[in-house]
Amino acid sequence: MTPASLAGLDLLASAVLVLDADGCIIYANPAAENLLESSAKLLQHQRLTSLFLNGEKLQQMFDQAAAHLFDDKRQDLALERMGREPLQVNVIVTALDQPETPVLIELRENVQLLKLHREERLLDQSEANKELIRNLAHEIKNPLGGIRGAAQLLEMELPERALAPLREYTQVIIKEADRLQTLVDRLLAPHRRPHIVGDVNIHEVFERVRSLILAEFPNGLTIKRDYDLSVPEFRGDKEQLIQAVLNIAHNAAQALAERIANGDAMITFQTRVARQVTLAKVRYRLALDLHIVDNGPGIPPDIQHRIFYPLVSGREGGSGLGLTLTQTFIQQHMGVIECESRPGCTDFRILIPLP
Repeated sequence: MTPASLAGLDLLASAVLVLDADGCIIYANPAAENLLESSAKLLQHQRLTSLFLNGEKLQQMFDQAAAHLFDDKRQDLALERMGREPLQVNVIVTALDQPETPVLIELRENVQLLKLHREERLLDQSEANKELIRNLAHEIKNPLGGIRGAAQLLEMELPERALAPLREYTQVIIKEADRLQTLVDRLLAPHRRPHIVGDVNIHEVFERVRSLILAEFPNGLTIKRDYDLSVPEFRGDKEQLIQAVLNIAHNAAQALAERIANGDAMITFQTRVARQVTLAKVRYRLALDLHIVDNGPGIPPDIQHRIFYPLVSGREGGSGLGLTLTQTFIQQHMGVIECESRPGCTDFRILIPLP
């Protein structure tokens, strides 16, 4: 193959590699450079199998193609790499009628499998978070009551003419104990409150949240409706869903402080129906596909992968509980929540199965 004949492969979105008779790479398109995280110059003349810890699977496919045992062959593989995540790819090996370049290999990321693995990690993380929260909350609650009670008894023992600072100290202890008690109650709230199921119209949920947000931020903020009115009603806990959407929208509004001051802040509520969706290894014919999008500065990169962890907040003074509770509420509806964020666009996506 000449460089001119390979030029068209540069435009493909999937990774393409052309190998010589020894199984060495003589051509890699830009998509292959991105996927393999290496330049074409460094990839050239390397044996493809040497790039992966389990390269023998590719070697077997190469040998068969070079021997013209098939014209093309497809296989899903997890290609393991030293110190990095395995590549989940669909491999297409094609035999070429070129003695010098007998094999072309195309690598396509297996998006569905990657999504499934990501959901599994989120579910495992969520279960671990819930267990940690319950244990931590109960461990805090018992001594907290004792601290508050001791402070009250101490205040009662102070003489009537005790110095004002002494009474202030006991009041500080009591108020801080009450604040921590409120925090613990919020941590335990999703596990205490019963899941009240009824018919839910998701647009009523969004309209309720919209009115609450605009009441708090009446100037400089626009909340755009992008509704699919054909979305059906479903069975769910309306109050939980209102709280889940409100937590996200309120965080967005607070992050938009500068844009609100400039008068160009925007939050978009979008509703759609997704088809043939897999959630937690279960295939659903239909699912509610919700997006809450803002044009704020984005979530700091260092906490993006931890935003659903308890007590993690990107805002000074934030409790770091809102998104943790939101995740719990969505999971109680058998759904998942994801987030993609960059400066100028933060998109929270909620998927909930429909009957």
